[in-house]
Amino acid sequence: MTEQTTGILYCYNHPNRETALRCNNCNRPICASCAVRTPTGYRCRECVRERQKSFDTSEWYDYLLGFLVAAVLSGAASFLVTLIGGIGFFGWFLIAAGAPTAAVLIAEGVRAVTRKRRSRALFITVAVAVVLGAVPVILLQALTFQLFGILFQVIYLVIAVPTVYARLSGIQLFR
Repeated sequence: MTEQTTGILYCYNHPNRETALRCNNCNRPICASCAVRTPTGYRCRECVRERQKSFDTSEWYDYLLGFLVAAVLSGAASFLVTLIGGIGFFGWFLIAAGAPTAAVLIAEGVRAVTRKRRSRALFITVAVAVVLGAVPVILLQALTFQLFGILFQVIYLVIAVPTVYARLSGIQLFR
């Protein structure tokens, strides 16, 4: 028979808190506030952080390349939205269908340039670049008082930015 110890465990991070939990990776005792629930059980924050580093593979130049590609492609898409906006009522439908398509093209362009390297900061950088790529067209429309053009740009950005982020990060809403 195995011998059972009845010693009281204390959290390695909070020495005054009793606990019965242990990290399933490093086996350190952790309290409920230090425990991070994962699909395989509870882990300490350090083990979760170390595991997360293996998924962040982007290099420093990926941020620059991803930003430039996303900004240029978003600027081109924003210009096309301006042209579509002149069509009239049918333009609403074209923008609603074209914005996700443009977002997928932007995301795939960034993926190709960054060679599918990934990190959360890279995804956020690319999302910001999508918005900043559309700013010159929005400013031009604001200077010429084209309110519907600005509205079309906002619709484009509301659809494109989350689509680019989701496409790059792999977030799936439906499985």
